[in-house]
Amino acid sequence: MEALEKRREHVIALFRIVTGLLFACHGAATLFDVLGGPHGAAPDFAAWPGWWAAVVQLVGGTLVLCGLATRPAAILCSGSMAYAYFVEHQPDGLFPIENGGEPAAMFCWSFLLVAAVGPGRWTLGSRLRPRPRRRDEDRPVTGSLPTDTPTSA
Repeated sequence: MEALEKRREHVIALFRIVTGLLFACHGAATLFDVLGGPHGAAPDFAAWPGWWAAVVQLVGGTLVLCGLATRPAAILCSGSMAYAYFVEHQPDGLFPIENGGEPAAMFCWSFLLVAAVGPGRWTLGSRLRPRPRRRDEDRPVTGSLPTDTPTSA
């Protein structure tokens, strides 16, 4: 278990990356008729809710994948999947297995987990932010170590 704990941030990052990639692929498939195309009829431009859901999937999934504004993007993605489940799937049956809502439920809870635990390592956001300077970087570099004895002139 100690080995897993040491790699916790890496596992979280991998979970975030895979979840964001899969979600972005759903959006790309719906908007651009790629990767097997949309599931069902392609929505018209700006049609509610299908076209907007696909935009959230593509943009939100890409942000989560890259680790940019991860928590807000994950909350948006989670909320969009909660909406999809309760409005589109739940009227057809109580449980996800009955109403075809497993992907919506899994994405909803996966993004909620990402929002709660954070992005993990390997985020593009950490590369774009300037790193805080360490205190020892402020001192000028000299050729010798400081001593307590004064030098005579």
